[in-house]
Amino acid sequence: MERAPKFSKALLLRGNKKCEPDMKLTTKGRYAVQAMADIAAHAGGGEGAGALVSLPDVAVRQGISAGYLEQLFAKLRRAGLVDSVRGVSGGYRLARAAGEIRISEIVDAVDEEIHTTACNGSAVGCQGSGARCLTHDLWEELGRQIEMFLAAASLEDVIEKRVVGMAAVNAPTDGASKKREEWKLGAAE
Repeated sequence: MERAPKFSKALLLRGNKKCEPDMKLTTKGRYAVQAMADIAAHAGGGEGAGALVSLPDVAVRQGISAGYLEQLFAKLRRAGLVDSVRGVSGGYRLARAAGEIRISEIVDAVDEEIHTTACNGSAVGCQGSGARCLTHDLWEELGRQIEMFLAAASLEDVIEKRVVGMAAVNAPTDGASKKREEWKLGAAE
């Protein structure tokens, strides 16, 4: 029996010990999205459409443990994101059209939490004394931006490669962004 991997492959941005957060999306959320995108791409992406896709096939294509995928897909099925059929020719397919499944739903279904503040909403605060650090609001707003981005992106957006540039919706419109672009152009010459 395969064991679920420890989250040593977490995506981390390490902050300082005192105020800055350890921002994480563990393999649980990342693998769930990756596997759902594989199902959408190989089963036609529509509600009840296309062939059933077996988890061992997804595991091979995506390089993820089949046992770990079974654990994740049990949660995805309970959340109503996939349907399963048992048996020799069984497998999984999307329960709704790929365009109707938001990435945030997938991440939520596997009980993934994305923390962007050092205190993670704790009553002890960022400083351990109930006080919030000076940058708390910055990191908290970043968390909201991540949530909004994942809620805006659909599984169809991922498989159709339409996510590049989606974050530009909230790009700054002040002179600073123009200066950054000018600097990039000047550095490229």
